[in-house]
Amino acid sequence: MRIRGVKRGQIIELLEQINEIPDGQEIIVDLKISATSIEQTKHSLTDSERLARLNKLFGAWKDQPDLIEIFK
Repeated sequence: MRIRGVKRGQIIELLEQINEIPDGQEIIVDLKISATSIEQTKHSLTDSERLARLNKLFGAWKDQPDLIEIFK
């Protein structure tokens, strides 16, 4: 059986109904990342959006008085 899904945190949301497997049944999942999903994720942000995210990340260290002591 092959079914597509979307990963959200530690949960995989299935995109199709599975009525043959009862709730609570343990299953084994073999994961394969869809090549189209990788391309969509890679190009979902514009360059300016990427830069804004980087600046926000770099700014997370701002205004921490003990920062110099931590890195000593």
